[in-house]
Amino acid sequence: MDISHLREEYTQAGLNRDNLDENPFAQFELWFQQAEQAQLPEPNSMSLATADADGVPSLRTVLLKYFDDSGFVFFTNYSSNKSKDITSNPQVAIMFPWIPLERQVIVRGRAEKISTAESLKYFTSRPEGSQLGAWVSHQSSVITGRKVLEMKLEEMKRKFKEGKIPLPDFWGGYRVVPEKIEFWQGRPSRLHDRFLYTRLPSNDWQIERLAP
Repeated sequence: MDISHLREEYTQAGLNRDNLDENPFAQFELWFQQAEQAQLPEPNSMSLATADADGVPSLRTVLLKYFDDSGFVFFTNYSSNKSKDITSNPQVAIMFPWIPLERQVIVRGRAEKISTAESLKYFTSRPEGSQLGAWVSHQSSVITGRKVLEMKLEEMKRKFKEGKIPLPDFWGGYRVVPEKIEFWQGRPSRLHDRFLYTRLPSNDWQIERLAP
């Protein structure tokens, strides 16, 4: 199937050095707010790339749950494939594909487990169904059918019907501590605007324009 005729011209906006915040997290917050205002579906969805100890890559979509100057936090099962990759190779990349705005943000850095207290704080804020779901699914493991999940869900409902649902010891968050953050804005003729923030040993950020 030849799809080479599919082509869009990116004309919505430009990105100039003078308009960038010196702090990449402040710049990200601005773009994230604009993605929300544009009513993009799940603007916090991000592609997470990992690689195992042999360098074999994997990619999936996860949800960003909060961010600050220390990094970007998502949650998962600690026995999942992504967690196994991170254990053997904590270098990861995440990407926010805000295509309707002709924008991407790419983050490269190190994934680190957050504290149990942080995970618990988020876990208790989740709807009950999501809390139970964390107990039900041993993520990435092979199962014989959906019925297995439904039976396990009913079992967990009975088990925890009398009180609060506890935080599973196999579930929690990771923080991606960035070393590089790139802001990409589509432009006509494929001459896109790209700016790369690189963390310096002083913890300041160097900003450079990249060729498209």
